[in-house]
Amino acid sequence: MKKIISLFLFLMGSVLYSQIFEPIKWSTSVKKISDNQYELISKATISPGWHLYSQQVPKGGPFPTTFSYSSLDEKFKLLDKTIEEKGYKIDDPIFEMAIKFFDNTATFKQKVKIEEGLSVIKGSVEFMVCNEVRCIPPKEVELIFNLTSSKTNNNNQNLENNSAKVLIVDNSQVNSMLYGFSKKEIVKSNNSCDNNILNTVSNSTKKGKSLWRIFSLGFFGGLLALLTPCVFPMIPLTVSFFTKKSGQSKASGVSKALLYGFFIFMVYVLLSIPFHLLDSVNPDILNEISTNVWLNVIFFVIFLFFAFSFFGYYELTLPSSWTNKTTQEESVRGLIGIFFMALTLAIVSFSCTGPILGSLLAGSLTADGGAWQLTAGMGGFGVSLGLPFALFAMFPNMMNALPKSGGWLNTTKVILGFLELALAFKFLSNADLVQHWGILKIEPFLVIWILVFGGLTLYLFGKIKFPHDSSIKKISFSRIVGGILVTTFVIYLASGFRVNKDTNTFTPLMLLSGLAPPVGYSFLYANDCPNNLECFKDLKTGVAYAKKVNKPIMLDFTGYACVNCRKMEEHVWSQKAIDKYLRNDYVLISLYVDDKKELPKDQQVLVNRVNGGTRKLTNYGHKWANFQTQYFHTNSQPYYVLLNSDGTQILNQPVGYTPDEDEYAKFLECGLEEFKKISNE
Repeated sequence: MKKIISLFLFLMGSVLYSQIFEPIKWSTSVKKISDNQYELISKATISPGWHLYSQQVPKGGPFPTTFSYSSLDEKFKLLDKTIEEKGYKIDDPIFEMAIKFFDNTATFKQKVKIEEGLSVIKGSVEFMVCNEVRCIPPKEVELIFNLTSSKTNNNNQNLENNSAKVLIVDNSQVNSMLYGFSKKEIVKSNNSCDNNILNTVSNSTKKGKSLWRIFSLGFFGGLLALLTPCVFPMIPLTVSFFTKKSGQSKASGVSKALLYGFFIFMVYVLLSIPFHLLDSVNPDILNEISTNVWLNVIFFVIFLFFAFSFFGYYELTLPSSWTNKTTQEESVRGLIGIFFMALTLAIVSFSCTGPILGSLLAGSLTADGGAWQLTAGMGGFGVSLGLPFALFAMFPNMMNALPKSGGWLNTTKVILGFLELALAFKFLSNADLVQHWGILKIEPFLVIWILVFGGLTLYLFGKIKFPHDSSIKKISFSRIVGGILVTTFVIYLASGFRVNKDTNTFTPLMLLSGLAPPVGYSFLYANDCPNNLECFKDLKTGVAYAKKVNKPIMLDFTGYACVNCRKMEEHVWSQKAIDKYLRNDYVLISLYVDDKKELPKDQQVLVNRVNGGTRKLTNYGHKWANFQTQYFHTNSQPYYVLLNSDGTQILNQPVGYTPDEDEYAKFLECGLEEFKKISNE
């Protein structure tokens, strides 16, 4: 029990503190022993109240401190192991075991034998620090040992100074090589047009609106989960347990049911915490995960697996040992026992909730807000799932209005199976787009969805039957209405094959924006740019053209798997008021941050991360994501920046997802006015 509580504290502490507090600093020095032997010294300065763990910790304990060393040509040899100074050994309150640790300071020494000509040895230390109530996740720090400045006595040089000689990248030089100009060259104009204020206000509220939208989707997903055979029968049983338990008052039963509902909510919110840890390590990491080709293929396979489980061909369950363990803990009195009851419900209902949660997880990772949108979705799901238990405990007479369990529960499950089957091809489409396979273009995608929802239509009208379906003597009114609605949707899908003569592409389907491939990704009516616009996918080429024609630039930070990017292109850019600006007045440069195409070798360079450290650019997606974060301090897509013709002056306030056509038109008009103004100066 204590270990579970400790884990909870660790996770919460990690999310709340790891992003804003660094309780340990590292410095290095070198001591010369002989002509070819040196002692590499790493010193940790630890904030009061925190402690660093030893290199040797018991099994099941915290992450040990670990060192590694390297050089470009490996002209050195380690002599023995890294030794550490004497520390303290106490019973750790978090991990409940005797562990050696250090406080205030810790010194580690490694002897090396070098060959002639070696001047620098690189190292790294991976470590974990804790205090009495929380831990910060394992972190890796680079160490630099400069042998040329060594003396016979300790020469304690600050790591930052050493790093500046070797690790810190010259941003101006690298950025000029990659993008044609440095960050310092970009200036903001003194723009005063009205929409500048409008955009600033709207941008500050969009994130909140987006979180509420994701919360609502999660809430809807929770409602669907309630209507499945794994969850629905549990409502009256659980409420009855709390309200009719002998030896307790009605008020006590209601309060426990309320706690039970709250703990259901908390269980699902906790599932999102690891993604905050990932987001704090690298702001681009969730985008990289969501657009990873093989991860999308895995999602495709998993969703197929989920679909056939919902169809009733097999049952998805978590290990029985998990259920047994949580069930045993239910006997504990008080809050902990109620928490384990909620955890047991989450585990035993996984066969129904798992696929819905999987959809929510994958959908949130591809959205703009990353981990916080995932938390909002999980929160909505938990509220929806936990609320009925609390409400029916307070108002038990309401349970009389609930429909009785029956075949309709399995029907709901099968319908969800068809939805999972359709969504599976969305992830295969993501992989196909990012990798440019050219397999699942718009035509086969629409055909597959027509077949899937055509199958759902036949099922609702009783023409198809699955293993756990009851025999249908008479088709119910709800099935008839559902069948008519799905048939209408199939007709709507078929309308996607209509050709838009203005753009010479298939007609975009508003309901499928971000789910289906772009209409330009086609076998019959292919085009590289949205709506057959003229666009550039390379920054330097686009800037050179803008200079030539003396037009302002619109930087479009986008992604092949970006849902809101497709919505903007198909819903907003296609409007005549917007199209005329993009087609006639601006040079469109679309930079895909999830493009996995490998960069030329001379561009695969180290760059500084915005939040510290370095990274190596290996593909075009890395290059454009680095450009966006370094120059504009944001990593969400879509993101639109209006620049003058040489790309060195921002014309007005950049905007993100802006579905309002009038607002977006004002944004473009404002930038155009400012460009004309500075051109005439």
